[in-house]
Amino acid sequence: MSGTGVKRIGAIEAGAAALLLALAACSSPPARDRGNAADVAGVADHADNVAAPGNDAEAVAPPRSILRPEVAAPVPEPEAPRAEDAVVGFDEAGKILTDEARAALDALIASPAARAGGAFTLRGHSDSRGDDRANLRASRRRAETVRDYLAGKGIDPARQTVIALGETTPLVPNAHPDGSDDPVARQKNRRVEVHVAPPSPAPAAAPAAQGEDAASGNAAAATE
Repeated sequence: MSGTGVKRIGAIEAGAAALLLALAACSSPPARDRGNAADVAGVADHADNVAAPGNDAEAVAPPRSILRPEVAAPVPEPEAPRAEDAVVGFDEAGKILTDEARAALDALIASPAARAGGAFTLRGHSDSRGDDRANLRASRRRAETVRDYLAGKGIDPARQTVIALGETTPLVPNAHPDGSDDPVARQKNRRVEVHVAPPSPAPAAAPAAQGEDAASGNAAAATE
């Protein structure tokens, strides 16, 4: 081969090597870019590890309430009915209920104790005029007048107890301090005192489990 041919082959090889170097430089990013890409990939991997639901080491438990259901505040029970009392008066003759007396009886009927089925106690009284037996009968008639009024309003007579006390327990003195008669005071003494007692609470039932345990124990003892 001549010297000219050798020179041509050498020039072609040198050009090919230069072309390969140029292509390699274009396809490979600079070192600085490679470092940034590595940083981005590292941040992405860290984010995946934090957000992954299966990663127990990195997961943070949600906040929990410090109040447990078993220590929550109990629901207050409804207040039990209270006893009710009223004093009902009569007209001057001591036979007819006054308007104030009817209003007082209506209020008792609407009270929680009465609506819960409470018992009524009616204590009849009289003033001191007349003999004891007559006053005792008059006090009973007044208590029975109240009983009939309550019955007309729906209170069963079986829930009512009539007691006649006559002149034994006056509300106020029947006479003035000088001993003279006091008609106003005597009218106040012709009265009926009404007491409504709330019903007694029902006794608590024994737990069924105790009865079952006792039955089991008796059966075991019988087999032995």
